[in-house]
Amino acid sequence: MILYYFIIAVVLSLSVLFVKNKYYTIIATSLFLLIQSLFTIYVVKNIGLVDLAYFSFDALGAIFLTLLTVISIASFYHGLKYFRNRITHRYFYYHAAFIGLITSITGAYLSNDATLVWILVEATTLTVSVLIYHEKTTYALEATWKYIFLCSIGIAFAYVGILFISLSGKGLSDLSFASIALSVTKVNPLYLKIAFVFVLIGYSTKMELFPMHTVGIDANSVSPTPIAALISTGLVNLGFLSIFRFYIALSSSSIFEWMNRIFILTGVLSLLVAAGYMLKAKHNKRMLAYSTLENMGLVAIAIGLGGQGYYAAILLVILHTLTKSSLFFQMGQVARTLHTFKLDECGGYMKRNPFGSGVLLLGMFVILAIPPSGIFVAEYMIVKSMITTHNWLLLTIVSLLLCFVIYAMSTRFMHILFSKSRIEESSPLVIKVSPWESLTQYIFLLTVISICFYRPPFLTDIISQCIAMLPK
Repeated sequence: MILYYFIIAVVLSLSVLFVKNKYYTIIATSLFLLIQSLFTIYVVKNIGLVDLAYFSFDALGAIFLTLLTVISIASFYHGLKYFRNRITHRYFYYHAAFIGLITSITGAYLSNDATLVWILVEATTLTVSVLIYHEKTTYALEATWKYIFLCSIGIAFAYVGILFISLSGKGLSDLSFASIALSVTKVNPLYLKIAFVFVLIGYSTKMELFPMHTVGIDANSVSPTPIAALISTGLVNLGFLSIFRFYIALSSSSIFEWMNRIFILTGVLSLLVAAGYMLKAKHNKRMLAYSTLENMGLVAIAIGLGGQGYYAAILLVILHTLTKSSLFFQMGQVARTLHTFKLDECGGYMKRNPFGSGVLLLGMFVILAIPPSGIFVAEYMIVKSMITTHNWLLLTIVSLLLCFVIYAMSTRFMHILFSKSRIEESSPLVIKVSPWESLTQYIFLLTVISICFYRPPFLTDIISQCIAMLPK
């Protein structure tokens, strides 16, 4: 089945480039998203199936593929709004790369082989670079080259990590994660430590973790907002999934506790950088990108704590995906209404777009884990894990840094909503945005809020399946 999926996706992507007709592009992309949705349903209904030997439909892949499909459909819709008054010839490259990016991420989510994941992660770098450079400004060019350069370094680091495992693995028949898990008890722990560090640094370019977080910050800042939403969710989730699969494979080895300490250290440093830069952020999308760094730092800490932290980490990633995509979509509407992404030039958004302002106000409470945000549940579990494991110093540091994050984000959101605007109400520059454009964002945010009160059994079951192989 997955072979047919890849063939159809490649054909549709190339046809968009060759036909170069706007209406055909909409039809082809819509058809691809329909196929993406049907394929996602097929994966969810066939968890446990192995396809083409290199792809396994497991619980982890099913969760993130479902999220990717939902966000992709919303990104396509908001992309149509983005292109309303844009240069047409870029339309075709945008949608061809859009299809290619989603296809690459899908393959990487479902791959059970470390080498194939490595190849598909590089494919996402090439396809998303077209989308980052879309505006063709000086900043876009700089961010694109920086993204390609740093991601190439990251992928080289990941390759070295995979190489260490392959060269030192005794009885390793292939580089599937299952084979790696079976062989790690026979490998020199030093080689495993080197391999894990290289993989963590390499794939942190996608997960937007310290120390390779800068590549994602710049990419989110210059790319079109529908693509920024996809980068900060689909690609970030890919980085998480790639690292987490290696972590699961190495969890039965003697370096398990050491990996946990590395995760906690990485998470704290990510939180520190995010809090520091968020306090001086002057660009709306850049602020949201630092928020992603903060959330992924919490995810890393949750993994390092183990136990209930594993559940909290996956739940946080799921809820972050829905919340962060909503905020990026809304920032696109802010820019269309106020003609800027610069924080100092924003203001009065509540008067200009009351329905969209509701998304920002609601989204602020949700992303900052203020009840009734579902993210509060995930962060509560993380705090509880710190207390039960007596990590009092870690709890103090994390709590202090989160206070800085809450202050920085809340003041900036309030500035956008309520401060005086530089654009007069009667100005011809004022653009009215349809309330219907915010509907997807309300659906996503209300879904996250509902998790605070009720976690469906199927959600708990599938997350439990994802962490079943990890030590309790």
